[in-house]
Amino acid sequence: MDHKERFYATIERKPVDKPASWLGLPVPEALDGLYRRFKVDNMIDLKKKIGDDIFPVDVPYNHPPLNHIACAFDFAQKDATTNWERTLTAPGFFENLTDPSLVDEFDWPDPALHIDPEQCKKAVENAPHEYALMGIMWSAHFQDACAAFGMENALVTMLMAPEMFDAVIDRITEFYLKANEIFYEAAGNKLDAVLIGNDWGSQTGLMLSRESLQEHVYKGTKQLIDQAHSYGYKVIHHSCGSIADIIPDLIEMDVDAIHPIQALAHGMDAKELKEKYEGKMSFCGGVDAQNLLVNGTPEEVSKKVEELKELFPTGLIISPSHEAILPDIAPENIAAMFNVI
Repeated sequence: MDHKERFYATIERKPVDKPASWLGLPVPEALDGLYRRFKVDNMIDLKKKIGDDIFPVDVPYNHPPLNHIACAFDFAQKDATTNWERTLTAPGFFENLTDPSLVDEFDWPDPALHIDPEQCKKAVENAPHEYALMGIMWSAHFQDACAAFGMENALVTMLMAPEMFDAVIDRITEFYLKANEIFYEAAGNKLDAVLIGNDWGSQTGLMLSRESLQEHVYKGTKQLIDQAHSYGYKVIHHSCGSIADIIPDLIEMDVDAIHPIQALAHGMDAKELKEKYEGKMSFCGGVDAQNLLVNGTPEEVSKKVEELKELFPTGLIISPSHEAILPDIAPENIAAMFNVI
């Protein structure tokens, strides 16, 4: 099987020569160590060395200084103290506002001003097409809604002034639907899959009730899933943490695979997921990035991957249980992971 065939067969739970795999998204600080370990100097050669099956394609988003679509909204209040591009815990623009008519007071960005279709087309065309190409869309409408108010205030607003929360999250969803349309139109049938999602889980359970998600969040989630499917793309839906309680909802919304099955979170054990959802849902992830890849030996990593392969001869894209490869993960453990896939 080639990379694309293996990706599609794995995600469709069909027989494979071996499970598909994905390295994830190494942060820049981790790349030097990976390049030294595998004796390469670029990502394409690294993927060839490890036998990865998925090549991620970022949306070219031109809005300095961050130039990243996941940081498209400047919701932080101007006098807020924040030292990072995402402002979930800083006071947000809509903090303490409850009147939905005020939603237009914010200077909403127009994605058409920051996304050049020609750059999108080149980004996809320049990716190596022997891999399954996956657009890294994120489209984190819930997380951005939390940043719009400040996270604690957002959850209070959801309960106490739900029309206000809905007005903001709907406007954010509109942004992503428009942004994604520009990228999808440029990518056409050269793209195979997209990664979208929001972090809904903590280590022990959901951060908010299933009922709140169903009432205030899933509408946008379903719109984003349906939009990607309308272009023929597989949808890999991301959420860190324990989301065991809402996997049936993701199945109902026609998600193709759930990422990253955070291995140590409550209810996210691979064996339990296999028993409950065999034939109903595919997964991506499962190799613990909280402890095993950070503190484990290569032998321990190899043993865990062998266990995952036995559990999921198909239906699991084997990958770290977090999209980011951080510098605290030893390159030797990455090698051990891929050596036995």
